[in-house]
Amino acid sequence: PLVIIDEIFNNALIISLLEGIGNTKTRIHPVQERIAKCHGTQCGFCSPGMVMSLYSLLRNIPKPSMDQLMEALGGNLCRCTGYRPIVDACKTFCKATDCCQSKENGTCCLDQEESELLDSELGNRTCEKLFQEEEFLPLDPTQEFIFPPELMNRAEKQPKRTRVFYGERITWISPVTLGGLLEVKAKYPDAPIVMGNTTVGPDMKFKGIFHPVIISPDGIAELNVVNYLDNGLTIGAGCSLAQLKDILTDVVLDLPVEKTQTYQALLKHLRTLAGSQIRNVASLGGNIISRHSTSDLNPLLAVGNCTLNLASKDGKRQIPLNDQFLMRAQSSDLKPEEILVSVNIPYSKKWEFVSAFRQAPRQQNALAFVVSGMRVLFEEDTNIIKDISIFYGGIGSTTVCAKKLCQKLTGRAWNEEMLGGACRSVLDEVFLPASAPGGMVEYKRSLIVSFLFKFYLEVLQNLKMMNPSLCPCLPAEYGSVLEDFHCKHYETVLRYQKVDTKQFPQDPIGRPIMHQSGIKHATGEAIYCDDMPAHDQELFLAFVTSSRPHAKIVSIDTSEALKLPGVIDVLIGKDLQGVNSFCEFPENEEILATDEVFGVGQLVCAVIADSDVKAKRAAGLVKIEYSDLKPLILTIEDAIQHNSFFEPERKIDYGDVDEAFKTVDQILEGEIHIGGQEHFYMETQSVLVVPYGEDKEMDVYVSTQHSKLAQDIVASVLKVPSNKIMCHVKRVGGAFGGKTFKTGIMAAITAFAANKFNLQNKTKQKKKKPVMRKN
Repeated sequence: PLVIIDEIFNNALIISLLEGIGNTKTRIHPVQERIAKCHGTQCGFCSPGMVMSLYSLLRNIPKPSMDQLMEALGGNLCRCTGYRPIVDACKTFCKATDCCQSKENGTCCLDQEESELLDSELGNRTCEKLFQEEEFLPLDPTQEFIFPPELMNRAEKQPKRTRVFYGERITWISPVTLGGLLEVKAKYPDAPIVMGNTTVGPDMKFKGIFHPVIISPDGIAELNVVNYLDNGLTIGAGCSLAQLKDILTDVVLDLPVEKTQTYQALLKHLRTLAGSQIRNVASLGGNIISRHSTSDLNPLLAVGNCTLNLASKDGKRQIPLNDQFLMRAQSSDLKPEEILVSVNIPYSKKWEFVSAFRQAPRQQNALAFVVSGMRVLFEEDTNIIKDISIFYGGIGSTTVCAKKLCQKLTGRAWNEEMLGGACRSVLDEVFLPASAPGGMVEYKRSLIVSFLFKFYLEVLQNLKMMNPSLCPCLPAEYGSVLEDFHCKHYETVLRYQKVDTKQFPQDPIGRPIMHQSGIKHATGEAIYCDDMPAHDQELFLAFVTSSRPHAKIVSIDTSEALKLPGVIDVLIGKDLQGVNSFCEFPENEEILATDEVFGVGQLVCAVIADSDVKAKRAAGLVKIEYSDLKPLILTIEDAIQHNSFFEPERKIDYGDVDEAFKTVDQILEGEIHIGGQEHFYMETQSVLVVPYGEDKEMDVYVSTQHSKLAQDIVASVLKVPSNKIMCHVKRVGGAFGGKTFKTGIMAAITAFAANKFNLQNKTKQKKKKPVMRKN
């Protein structure tokens, strides 16, 4: 069988698994039923992922706790339901669905007094749930599918050999022994090694980095080794972060606390690093070798004095995981032909303390603003610093070591005088310029100092426990600084209006009716625009957008894009001459920009090719030369200064506002500054246009909130009456206002391209008509 590796493979795999565990043609699975009947789906685009995450959890833990449930769903996104009904559906599988698990004494939050009070206020007119659990299909773990044993036996009996997959541009090599891996790496020294593909994959997709050869080791024992040595642990570079978390958890339970300081700090970050789905595939070695500035683990591994075990065809060697390695210094880096085999993580010592700090937009699935690892070793039974190491990430292109500060602090007592000097010096060494990428410079500077202050307090507390005479008691107001944020599972009391018994059965008002497509959402059988089957002679379209906010287009060079095999044409604004605007557009706005662009992301041209991948690849080859226009207005203050306002002015006045201000008791004045917000929907913009081949009639399948507007813009561009355009909207995978106006513009360009090549085909006397798809 042919294995196709591309960006939609993972989505296709989820749907295949989803329909395999249950579908409307055979039977639905209890997980699918409860997601649908508990109203855990609206647009339905996220439902397959929710179902598979819960199904995987239940296969491993048939009666999960709330903590396990929330961790399993931590990597799933939903933008419609607000998560509550999804969690309600999942809770029906938990050990205790109606009990408040956040209270230590186990007392239910629905106390008798509260329940009686609600009943007295609301009477018998309300109920607590919108579904009946007793009506659900039972979950029977013994009836679940298992992996076919005959396939497992056949795989075990087959001789191990390197597998090679050849694509149009990429060769994928999968060695199964360490010797084979070293030979392949020697032959292709520049080829990346992929385990979970959490670094190489995003780089190729979003940064345009291309690798003609990719090496993916498969089941090599040396890369998955776990050795318990006298001085520490040796962990294979191929171990996943989930496996590392389990290993360290067991070690922390077995060893004395003084030996596990580094392991406890690593565990603190492993619990919040990405989500469970990523931790299940991302490898320890990949996290280290990628050396991202925001890596949660590298600062801790560096302060823990870890060493890296390397191998090549020429032999083995060790290098320290230190600041020179993290800065990619040539003398401390891997050679091109070398691979990372394993990592040595030493035990901590008595009177040694290690702490981990991280501040991010969210607790999980978010890159940290600033991350830090800190370690200090004291002279025995004193508060005199023998050795100290401090690393910061997220403040530059690499993880930074405050080496000069550590040298100054060595030999000093751990007291407030030391802390004051450290806080004054750290910002001089860990310098963050005002123009630093990512912004929030002042906030990051405050985090650098506050992490150091928090480390001081944590160590002070530990010293106090080991020898009370070494340090004074902490002030009471500092107690909250040492508390970690914990996500509690709060239970709320929800009351729903009961259906009137006198109401006719066919009357839907007020009834908790399941979404009409809920079951199909949960089984993956719901068809979205991009799920529609391919047509014969189907072409694909990808847009090239502006990279400047306010500029004149000097030239558009499409020559390199047109040289790419499979590329049919590139549409620019001049191709739409006479139809490059619409009556409802703001003044000077065009469908495809011709002379000027007014914002980043504005449509400039469209590439047409015989595959989606080729169209997107060719779009990246179109070269547009700009000349910036003045004034460049990027902020509200800039707009006020240049008298640039949206017209006409829109406001709501009720009464005499000026007079009201003269008579009020108090007037509060101030300013609030809000930056841009990243806005997205689960289903990206998608259009499928099918020409009838007669009188420019077309079927337009589009994911839009305003089908009439899309119909009108398409008709305007094709110069036909609106009744010639049939606009189909089966369902929309999330929109939130983002698929109202711009979707019609994209549909119009796609229809124009389909019509253009339909006419060309008629001239060449071809019977089949081209279909145009924009993904």
